Amino acid sequence: MRFFEDMEIGARREIGSFTFTAELIKKFAAQFDPQAFHLDEEAGRKSLFGGLAASGWHVGSVCMKLMVADGQRMIREAAARGEQIAVWGPSPGFRELRWIKPVLAGDTISFSSVIESKRTSEKRPEWGILQARNTGTNQRGELVYSFLATAFVPRRNQG
Repeated sequence: MRFFEDMEIGARREIGSFTFTAELIKKFAAQFDPQAFHLDEEAGRKSLFGGLAASGWHVGSVCMKLMVADGQRMIREAAARGEQIAVWGPSPGFRELRWIKPVLAGDTISFSSVIESKRTSEKRPEWGILQARNTGTNQRGELVYSFLATAFVPRRNQG
């Protein structure tokens, strides 16, 4: 992972893609969001979604899994180059969670993240605070998912 000073507003990171199959949608829903339109194709077709729809929480969980996997990949690559690894802090939360369009069985969602703002923490000057817009887009190029994440990022130069 990169240090606060290395992060640029507007920088885009492609996180990865995932195909939501009917089997995976039903499995997640059975355990975490057992609503009929997530569990049964016919119920999904009769709903406002028009088909078996993935839970929004499923979409968010996949996004998180892909973000962690991509971060781990970046750490391995930086370590292989002999670079110092920045160990990020926790996230104080997120805002503006939007499930914009339904994710239906068979949809492939591509996730990305764009840095929107950054500032030094007033209370903890050894940390920066980064905000990034994380999104998911389906195979038709339609935005289906979005949220604004905040994260603590270590500063290389602690002023």
